[in-house]
Amino acid sequence: MEKKPFFAPVCIESAGWPAGLDIEDLEQALQFLRDWPADRRGPVYHAAYNACTAAREGYLTIEEARKSLSGFARITGILRNNGRLSAPPDSRKRETRLPHGVR
Repeated sequence: MEKKPFFAPVCIESAGWPAGLDIEDLEQALQFLRDWPADRRGPVYHAAYNACTAAREGYLTIEEARKSLSGFARITGILRNNGRLSAPPDSRKRETRLPHGVR
């Protein structure tokens, strides 16, 4: 099968890969997802797997599959960002204060 590289790798960090894992193409992504523990496969996992499968078949772009895999990694807390594990987004809404009289 022809390699379908991602524009940028999805960098994974987890106990199973102490040095990290850079997923650079669609086939690596599918293998990673196939190896994911069955008891930890939820809706976000299935969305990523389905996106990668659809991209392999030509129904989605490679970039759409990469974004879905990246989202899965971010939500599960294993996405590495510039060598660091990405932090979950702050769920508290921050209030922006404008100067008095400005609306």
